[in-house]
Amino acid sequence: MSTVELPLHSYLEEGFGLRSWLLTHDHKRIAVLYGIAITFFFFLGGLAAALLRWELVTPAGDLMSAETYNKAFTFHGVVMVWFFLIPSIPATLGNFLLPLMIGARDVAFPRLNLFSWYLYMAGGLFTLVCLLLGGVDTGWTFYTPFSTMFSNSHVLLAVVGVFVVGFSSILTGVNFIVTVHTMRAQGMTWFRLPLFVWAMYAVSLVMVLATPVLAMTLALIGLERLFGIGIFDPALGGDPLLFQHFFWFYSHPAVYIMILPAMGVVSELITNGARRRIFGYRFMVYAIVGIAVVGFLVWGHHMFVAGQSMYASLVFSILSFIIAVPSAIKVFNWTATLYKGDIGFDAPMLYALGFVGLFMLGGLTGLFLAATALDVNLTDTYFVVAHFHYIMVGGSVMAYLGGVHFWWPKITGRLYSEAWARFAAILMFFGFNLTFFPQYILGYEGMPRRYHEYLPQFQVWNVLSSAGATILAVSYLLPLSYLLWSLRYGPHAGPNPWQATGLEWQTTSPPPPRNFDRPPEVHEGPYAYRR
Repeated sequence: MSTVELPLHSYLEEGFGLRSWLLTHDHKRIAVLYGIAITFFFFLGGLAAALLRWELVTPAGDLMSAETYNKAFTFHGVVMVWFFLIPSIPATLGNFLLPLMIGARDVAFPRLNLFSWYLYMAGGLFTLVCLLLGGVDTGWTFYTPFSTMFSNSHVLLAVVGVFVVGFSSILTGVNFIVTVHTMRAQGMTWFRLPLFVWAMYAVSLVMVLATPVLAMTLALIGLERLFGIGIFDPALGGDPLLFQHFFWFYSHPAVYIMILPAMGVVSELITNGARRRIFGYRFMVYAIVGIAVVGFLVWGHHMFVAGQSMYASLVFSILSFIIAVPSAIKVFNWTATLYKGDIGFDAPMLYALGFVGLFMLGGLTGLFLAATALDVNLTDTYFVVAHFHYIMVGGSVMAYLGGVHFWWPKITGRLYSEAWARFAAILMFFGFNLTFFPQYILGYEGMPRRYHEYLPQFQVWNVLSSAGATILAVSYLLPLSYLLWSLRYGPHAGPNPWQATGLEWQTTSPPPPRNFDRPPEVHEGPYAYRR
């Protein structure tokens, strides 16, 4: 890839006032705005999780009432799923890196990009209003008919918040799809795209195709709650199973909105950390696309015990096993890339390896839940909680923080403390396993989820889980501390501190406002490491 001449000033020096940031059309600045916002929501959702674990240290419900506990876990789920996990990598790293990686000066629709951030913030405002007014007690899934007829909490405000933020996802997806199709640099063919770009492209298709179904479903909840129209409530002639079909048709693909970008990040980190080309590049591309496609066909495994036809459950069970195949291909190819690699254990690599370990354990336990006979016993237990968190939190957050560490020198032009970063990555892996592995055992032994009281024989595992959550919280606070410290005191990074080969590393750090002084040309693939 050819090196290009660049102006001396960076996108951070283009304007210093608040107005210059709030009205910016620069994809890099919009990514920073998203990063600040989702960090705020992450710690807000984490605070709710801390309250839950504090309550569960003892078997008696001595900290919160049952209703308050319901509101706490609902708030935790709504904030973490809709306002952190789904937008985390696409809206921040995707926004910042995708144009740079394909040699573009910006995304296809810069104004639409800024508008998507404002929609995200508007949705977040509605959610915060819910918290201030007393919360929501339905769970993050808004299951009907509880959410439409029986809940006395502020369901409509929460539904509006999620409804609005869904359109932010749609706009981001449209922008990425058009950008990849129309703005690639000369010589950047489809099979020269970095795997991170492929992941962003696939997840954009999922966001554009699946999110409107969620918007429709939430709108129907509002109509039934406001006007008593019989859609989901059986007392009005509705069907609650219909809601579950609609909701999970979006929300299971939403799992891949969270995990596909993480896979793209980890592919970049492992190839750089091993100093080798990715093993089986085309198979990795096909696996990304395969996960995105099959992900639309497996939603019914959430309803094995909800009254769904046993024949439908059989089909969904088979499809749920099938989607494990492309996921296994990715793990195999990452492992093969590491084989005989010149592996360096810098912080991004530690986060990537942590992702692979947690994703494997979470994915394997997902096969248990895909088997109908096992799922009947494990549904609505802490086994499901552990499985979900191993994939969504352990996997996605490890990959997100790995990507932040890897591209932090490019985003800010500064280096952080490598020793502290390695310590945080190791501590996070240990803290996460101590938090959530005991929950597999709790679920196997039959402890139901969403209860603020439990039988005394479950206390030891809950105490271990709460102790792990404390360690995990420290591991999340550490990166916030040393990364903020690096903004002022960190050494200057230079254009390519990792000696990486991607096109984004051919610019200055931080990049200039228009990314490239003249259009770059691409002559080979993104992983041309030479040993």
